[in-house]
Amino acid sequence: MFRFNAVHGVIRRGLATTVPKREIFKVQDMKDFEEKVKNSKKPVIVDFFATWCNPCKALTPRIENVISEKNGEVILAKVDIDEHTDLALDYEVASVPVLLAMRNGKVEDRLIGLQDTDRLRKFVQQLTETKEEKKAAAK
Repeated sequence: MFRFNAVHGVIRRGLATTVPKREIFKVQDMKDFEEKVKNSKKPVIVDFFATWCNPCKALTPRIENVISEKNGEVILAKVDIDEHTDLALDYEVASVPVLLAMRNGKVEDRLIGLQDTDRLRKFVQQLTETKEEKKAAAK
């Protein structure tokens, strides 16, 4: 792409840079949850957290890094339990942090409490593996 600078009479070449799209978002309302989580074509990790929760604060960068490593294979939906109490109750979240692994709108797995990065990678990997990969890993 070239741009002409009328003031200086110079043609400059603009560089296009792309930032990898991180599949991370904060749930805004029930409709948002329905559309982006329950109806997602990709697997989703739902992070139930609270702003006052120190383990949640420690977990956030860990899970976000693990999600980013998957290059768009999985989405991270963040749910503030103080803003979305009904969602927390619907998914039986009694304490935070809680991570739910969801596929096709259904919960497949759950992690409760602060986790180390290795455990988070395994949790996300299990959600993103195909049935064939799971069978091969079981052998």
